[in-house]
Amino acid sequence: FSLICLGLAAGSLAAAGPPQASIANSQIQVKLYLPDAQSGYYRGTRFDWSGVISSLIYKGHNFYGPWFSRMDPTVHDYIFNGPEVVASPCTAISGPVDEFQTDGKALGWDDAKPGGTFIKIGIGVLRKDDAPYDHFKLYPIVDPGTWTVTKHRDSIEFTQELSDPSSGYAYVYRKTVRLVRGKPEMILDHSLKNTGRRTVQSTVYNHNFLVLDKQPPGPDFAITFPFRIQSDRPPDEHLARIRGNQIVYVSTLEDRQVVLTPVHGFGDSPKDNHIRIENRKLGVGMTITGDRPLSNLSLWSIRAVLAVEPFIAMNIPPGGEFTWRVLYKFYTLPAKPN
Repeated sequence: FSLICLGLAAGSLAAAGPPQASIANSQIQVKLYLPDAQSGYYRGTRFDWSGVISSLIYKGHNFYGPWFSRMDPTVHDYIFNGPEVVASPCTAISGPVDEFQTDGKALGWDDAKPGGTFIKIGIGVLRKDDAPYDHFKLYPIVDPGTWTVTKHRDSIEFTQELSDPSSGYAYVYRKTVRLVRGKPEMILDHSLKNTGRRTVQSTVYNHNFLVLDKQPPGPDFAITFPFRIQSDRPPDEHLARIRGNQIVYVSTLEDRQVVLTPVHGFGDSPKDNHIRIENRKLGVGMTITGDRPLSNLSLWSIRAVLAVEPFIAMNIPPGGEFTWRVLYKFYTLPAKPN
């Protein structure tokens, strides 16, 4: 495993604990964890290791952070344990993080025999077992590839180069987290270049673990889309309801309550890849805007976190490259009249 850090300012890497870095502009301060196979904050085999945001501060409000109390390797996904939310090694992560899937599995899974290898983009070459694929399972990492991290004052670029000759897959994956100068905006730029001999067919979604000042999802939150929402599995109406192009919470989530619903009604234009989340009590909001059409969309939330998950699809022939951008804008709401 190789991690090369270029242009990292003195003190930006923590002396103890998992490797970290910070970026900032005049509006936003962001702290991130860096990929590291030996001592990284996240070493699971579900989410992309790059761009893991531990906090984002805007006007005194923190939009991200851990939504779980602790991590337990015996847990599958997450559990409620009294006042605690306990997460598995593959789920214990924070911020706007990406997961790549191929037909609900991982790249090359169906072609690999037990004991063979498959690919999880942004993680590495993994070892297949003889059980069905489970993205909550921690698979052995055969090769995490080579990570390069380049940091500037207001941006940080992650590059992973990976090749698995046995499966025929290889790629160069780049993600840049950049703050827009003078504005409360963050851009996630991605590119995936296929350097192997096989087509890379995949979807990618961002889990968007929103932990806004640790406020539980409730009536102060509203989630708005540019289209009229349809859902074949609407949420429990005692917890949340669909109202036109909005999802609103009827009550504050507590205990073991879960709001989980697929969101349909979007078209094939990138203009529908736009999410607005506002909290009236805190007086702040954010938008999440992608430049690619949606292939799927869902909402998942529990008492500790609210997550709107937009999916996009990609099909990259050998030698091809696919790019996508997600823009996050943070803002304050107008003061309520007296």
